[in-house]
Amino acid sequence: MSSDLESEVKRILNKAGIKINGNNPYDIKVNNKNLYNRVLSQGSLGLGEAYMDGWWDCNKLDEFFFKVLRAELNKELKITPNLIYQAIKSRLINLQSKSRAFQIGEKHYDAGNDLYKAMLDKRMTYTCGYWRNAKNLDEAQEAKLDLVCRKINLKPGMKVLDIGCGWGSFAKYAAEKYKVKVVGITVSKEQVKLAKELCKGLDVEIRLQDYRDVNEKFDRIISLGMFEHVGYKNYREYMKVVDRCLKDDGIFLLHTIGSNTSKKGFDPWIGKYIFPNSMLPSIKQIAEASEDLFVIEDLHNFSADYDKTLMAWFNNFNKAWPQLKSNYSERFYRMWKYYLLSCAGLFRSRGAQLWQIVMTKKGLIGGYNSVR
Repeated sequence: MSSDLESEVKRILNKAGIKINGNNPYDIKVNNKNLYNRVLSQGSLGLGEAYMDGWWDCNKLDEFFFKVLRAELNKELKITPNLIYQAIKSRLINLQSKSRAFQIGEKHYDAGNDLYKAMLDKRMTYTCGYWRNAKNLDEAQEAKLDLVCRKINLKPGMKVLDIGCGWGSFAKYAAEKYKVKVVGITVSKEQVKLAKELCKGLDVEIRLQDYRDVNEKFDRIISLGMFEHVGYKNYREYMKVVDRCLKDDGIFLLHTIGSNTSKKGFDPWIGKYIFPNSMLPSIKQIAEASEDLFVIEDLHNFSADYDKTLMAWFNNFNKAWPQLKSNYSERFYRMWKYYLLSCAGLFRSRGAQLWQIVMTKKGLIGGYNSVR
């Protein structure tokens, strides 16, 4: 039976040019033959957990995932009871309801500020950098922050809402460089604590608050890498909140990872270990949620830059591991490595996108000048 399972896994991997115990850096080394049954019966969850348990290794996980996802090997795996359960659960339960909104903060963003300080750029920006003219991560993140400010045409004295403000990188940059007032909201206690320190002395207010509880007017609203946690059941409500809080002549910028297809579920491994209750929106879902509320002025896809960003994050994390490992387990190291490099492979394969979408309430008179 085990030889039949091994043959089936070999057949599937062969479609992507990947071998078991081969010599290429993207080939996999099997340390436990139970891997075959685990992957065939549990799909991506089994593959990820088996890696965390040391059942298999690969010299270049990012290239392995690039080849796997480019070849669409996920379509080869049969529907399992676990996948059916996850699909039913996402439809019956509002996984991103207000009562569950702070789970992502506790699970992921509160993991440890030492981890994120080591991994991210000097401004602690946990979203895709803009690499067009950048030579390193610090430059790419600063270029992205400035790109956002220019896209929303920031002027001194404006009041800006940052939905999902992270550690305050945008708030700090915009307040310093563009002399605006920023209100940043997040569901992470650790982010609030550090963001307040980093933004001290600036016209910045950081709040531990769910987006649904904001009810005041702003000249500009931005959201960088938070919409992935909203969930399809709440996309419309999210847009209504932005509409409620944005002045009639205001500009809204949505920066989000996106899916090529409309989905109502999420990857079970990512959902369990990295981003609980996460979900990638499609262009169709975003457009339907914003219909009759907003005019889409501009859509910019620079998803290939996320591959570079994730590889830079992994290199920083890997380099800092000797100092970090006293606070984290070896299993955490394998989990975090798997997360960063599998996501790099995903963006390299173009299986996921990174969009910046500029919206206005009624359309700008004379049109919007796209900024790149």
